[in-house]
Order: sequence, then C-alpha cells, then structure tokens
Amino acid sequence: MTMSMSMSMSMSILIVEDDPSYRQLLIDELVDAGYALTGVGDVNAARDALANTSFALVLCDLRLPDADGLAVLEITRTLRPQPGFIMVTGFGTIDQAVAALKAGADDFLTKPVDLEHLRLTVARVLETRQLQAEVTRYRALLGATDFHRMRGRSPAMLGLFELIRRIAPSDSSVLITGESGTGKELVARALHDESPRAAAPFVALNCAGIPETLLESELFGHVAGAFSGARGARRGLFLEADGGTLFLDEIAEMPAGMQTKLLRLLQDGQVRPLGANQEIAADVRIVAATHQDPSACIDAGELRQDLFYRLETFRLHVPPLRDRGEDIAHLLRHFLALHSERTPEFAPEAWRALLNYSFPGNVRELASLVERMVILAAGVRIELEDLPERVRRSAAVPTHPLTATADQDWRSLAEVEAGYIREVLDWTGGNKQRAARILGIGRKTLYRKLGDADDP
Repeated sequence: MTMSMSMSMSMSILIVEDDPSYRQLLIDELVDAGYALTGVGDVNAARDALANTSFALVLCDLRLPDADGLAVLEITRTLRPQPGFIMVTGFGTIDQAVAALKAGADDFLTKPVDLEHLRLTVARVLETRQLQAEVTRYRALLGATDFHRMRGRSPAMLGLFELIRRIAPSDSSVLITGESGTGKELVARALHDESPRAAAPFVALNCAGIPETLLESELFGHVAGAFSGARGARRGLFLEADGGTLFLDEIAEMPAGMQTKLLRLLQDGQVRPLGANQEIAADVRIVAATHQDPSACIDAGELRQDLFYRLETFRLHVPPLRDRGEDIAHLLRHFLALHSERTPEFAPEAWRALLNYSFPGNVRELASLVERMVILAAGVRIELEDLPERVRRSAAVPTHPLTATADQDWRSLAEVEAGYIREVLDWTGGNKQRAARILGIGRKTLYRKLGDADDP
C-alpha cells in the first residue's frame, strides 16, 4: 500500500532519535518520499515541537537520554487531532514495543530499520489515521441535528453540510441555488462561519427591487458631493465586508449595468466609490444566491453568462423541504418546542396532513405554520381543523411512511435499513467503499445487506 505524492506532501512527521547520524538517515529517506520532516533528540525537545506544530505522525526511538519513548507517546495522546505514532526499538526490547502498542502506538519498527519497510509502514499508518478521521467526521454529521442553525439528518442535508465544510476554507466565489424559504442565507452564513474569515464581517444584501443608482452607492459607496444629497462619504458594503464575506441574494435580479461592475470587481478586487478618482482594494469573498434557474435567467438575458461562470466556482443547491423525508417531522417538533412550553399532541389525520403536505414555501412556511397552529389550537391537541385549508387537503393523500397510524402502515426495521443504505449509496454515487465508511460497517457487511435487500 503506497500513498500518493500529493497526499504525502501535506503530511508533517516528527522524528525523535538521539543519534544524530541515524536521525538524519531517517529524515533523508522520508523527505525523499515527499513528507515534511522535523527531527529532535530527546523528550523535552519533542514536547516543545508538539506544542508548536501539528504533526500527522511521530516516529520515536524507545531509548532516549532524558526518558523513554513512552513519555512522548503519552504527550501525543493528549493532542487533538492525535498524530499517528510508530515506536522504534532495538533488539531485545520487543516486550516494550508490545507495551507501546497496548498504550496506543500504531506500530513499531526494530533497528536496524529496513528503509523500504519504513516507507510502507509510515504510509499505512498515515492512511489509516486519515480514514479514521473521515469516519469520525461522517459519524458526527450522521448524529448531528443542528449545523449552523440548519437542522436536518436526511441524506440531502448531510451531503450539503459536508460540502459546506469542504468549500468553506476556500476564498473562491460560491453560487447558492434553491427555492424561496429553503435557507440560502443560512448556508451563506455557514460558509462564512466555517471559513478562516469567520472573525471578519458577514454582510448581506438582497439585490431584488433596488434601482441601479441606489444599488451602486450601496455596494461601492460614494464620496461627499458625488450626487445630490450626498453630504458625506460612505464606504459601501464591499468595503464594510473587507476581510470577510459579502452575500448577494437574488443575484439574477441585479441590474445589468451593476452585473458588469460586479464582474470587474471579481476580476481585479478593486472598488471605486461613486465620485472617486481612485480605486480601493477590497478583500471580500462573494457568495451569491438565487431562487431561479440560472440557465433560464441567462437565456432570458437577465443574468450575464460570464458573471454566472465567475460566481459558480462552487455551486451549492439547498434541497426543498418536500425532498428531505424525515426532516419534516424533525423540524415540526423543533418549531413546536420554540413556540410552546408543552409540545401538543396531534390528531392522526392532522399529523398525516402535515407530513404529506408539499410545503411550497419550504422551511419558512413550516415555521409560520407552526406558530399559527400553536396560537389557534383550542386545547393541548392539534386537530385537522386547526390547519389551513391547503394543508388539510393533504390528509387524503396515501399514508406517508412517517404517518403510520395502524400496525400494517409501519415499515419493518429491515425495510428502513435497506432504504437508508440505498440513500447513502445514491449520495456517494454508488461508491460502496465510501458508503461503508459513512455507515460504520465493513464492505463485506454492506454487500451482505445489499444482497438481503435485493432478495425477493
């Protein structure tokens, strides 16, 4: 098993070895393999290095001048993330090497170290650590109900949360699409809060319905006397967001002239306030959003194609509530808890109507609907009559799996499990190895469960 050069270049290794010539031999071998190396000669120096640098792996001799390598192992076990650990031992200290494994070391090597075996062991330990970290991250997502004020455990939302985590560290522009009420601004704020810009301003502007002259002043600012009524200077939102994120909602409704100026700013990072003679540098990440189909807006001449391509370095789609399965019931209970100290009961037909309703206004509509129910409900139980007419009509829709009111309406545990496995597989594009990691099971177990699900 070998690790690619692109992966190894991001891995930093600490070697703790008191023999300078032998330490240099190990360093040279692993530098040739593409790793970043730091070498020290005793436990105290290792403690200082670990306190100041994040290492992916520690390669440590068991016998050191001031203590043994187990002291270094103890230090690494307090770190987060915890680096991998390989103990190097001399002949006759195998029992101590086994003790190191029991104490948490990943592997051990015996002196004189075979250099090819060294490379293979280092690559294997690093890859195993990376896979463990990925599994931990997925399990945290699967167990989470709240991600930057967005709630959901459906595969569609878990996939969105993971994409936000991956995209956030970049400075590239992002285009968020999704129906009205799905929470596009929450996604933009999550991108900001997960990014290195989190401590800087997050500034939001809805571009819809603002005349071009006012929008230009709002975004770029103006100097005193730039136009009638401009008694003082104004910085504008781009400069207010300097170092942070500017969220432009409903970007497809921005006037054509302003789209041209926005494109120019994205290209050169310079802002010229109205009436100014000089441009000002602005370090701003642009996140835009629209509830419309961008392709249709381009065809209609409402959105510049070159601006669209510039904004769509990354694209995130926020799923409509009707495609989020069990999240509907979860959000219902969440909003009820916000509006009522005692969560009311539901008549079966009222619960069925709510979960079968398509929610064209998405999460925003659901939140307003819950507030209405809590106010209008006569008692501690919400009846079908407490719901708006458009929702009551959904009670006649065939039973949703989550609205079962009789024994035969419920799905078996095997059916629920098979459906969930299929959803995870769909999200991974059919990648069974990745799906198995997300589910926390082995590939053989996944194949067996898939076989059971496919049996007639």
